[in-house]
Amino acid sequence: MSNTTHFFLGANSGQGFQNLFQRFCQPESFHDLLVLKGGPGAGKSTLMRTVGKAMEERGEAVEYLYCSGDPQSLDGVHIPRLRAAIVDGTAPHVIEPRYPAAVDRYVNLGQFYDIDAAKKNRADVIRYTKAGSAAYQRAYRALGAARQMSDSAAALVLDGLDAGKLLRRTDGIIGREIRGKGRGEEDDFRFLGSLTCQGPVWRFDTVQSICPKVYQLQDAYGLAAPMLQRIHAAASAHGFRAIVCPDPEHVDRIQHLLLPELELAFVTSREGMEYTGPSYRRVRLDAMVDTAHYKRYKARLRFSARVAHALTEEGLDALREAKAAHDRLESVYHPHVNFDGVSQLAQEELARLERRL
Repeated sequence: MSNTTHFFLGANSGQGFQNLFQRFCQPESFHDLLVLKGGPGAGKSTLMRTVGKAMEERGEAVEYLYCSGDPQSLDGVHIPRLRAAIVDGTAPHVIEPRYPAAVDRYVNLGQFYDIDAAKKNRADVIRYTKAGSAAYQRAYRALGAARQMSDSAAALVLDGLDAGKLLRRTDGIIGREIRGKGRGEEDDFRFLGSLTCQGPVWRFDTVQSICPKVYQLQDAYGLAAPMLQRIHAAASAHGFRAIVCPDPEHVDRIQHLLLPELELAFVTSREGMEYTGPSYRRVRLDAMVDTAHYKRYKARLRFSARVAHALTEEGLDALREAKAAHDRLESVYHPHVNFDGVSQLAQEELARLERRL
């Protein structure tokens, strides 16, 4: 089993930015929760990587939480055994300490800016900040229109679903797989991926590292949600902790379900979110829809798919534009950041954590 896992706490969607930070940042669950403050280029991701890498080298399990705006950057790093985490607490996922110093606390990286130099670049900072915001708004408008097309197609297909067959298949899986008793621990909620400036990014590698037994649910139209909900309810009744991965487009629906104690996972696979790893079983949910129903609406479904794809591409283009604006903003700040100070602060926080090893 790998010593690292990789998830997202935020995701881009047709309903805007979806946020699981509040679920994660429950201070009662932590001994030490660091909330990083500081603007672009201040070294937040660098500090988190430094601590995460050092904890890995000391043999600790580390969970990396990636940024949906730039999946090369981090929004958080979590060391579960130490009940410690560091998160980016700036917009669009603002976090405020609830039990300051006793549990959670600010770490101010803004102190390492050269303020006088930043003031001289005021016009560029404002221009690039506004450009990035406008690009995100364009992205969410396009993704919102794509979502409407996809939802319309899904509703059409759902009318032809053999619900009885789906229920029987689900209960058969539950009977075979959900046995014994778990430890009764709380569920975790994470996004397994997101639409990003690099296109769709899904961390199926994490699934394979913690759950070798994978059910692949081939599902182009969101038919898997009721199955996953029923399996999750059965697992909870047996006391098994789940890592629940919501659908960014419908956060009340489960898109992927991981049951680490059983080393068992259920992942949805479709165009743009293809699971290509080894599967214990492949469940063709699309095949549970009446063939005649598919044929009757074939042209409409193809049209919806083409339009949704084009709109999603427009949204991805806007996300790339937002990333370019952010890169320009960071290039303005970078020459005026005291990175030696950032590095020293990272070592101080690392030393604090190491005292608990």
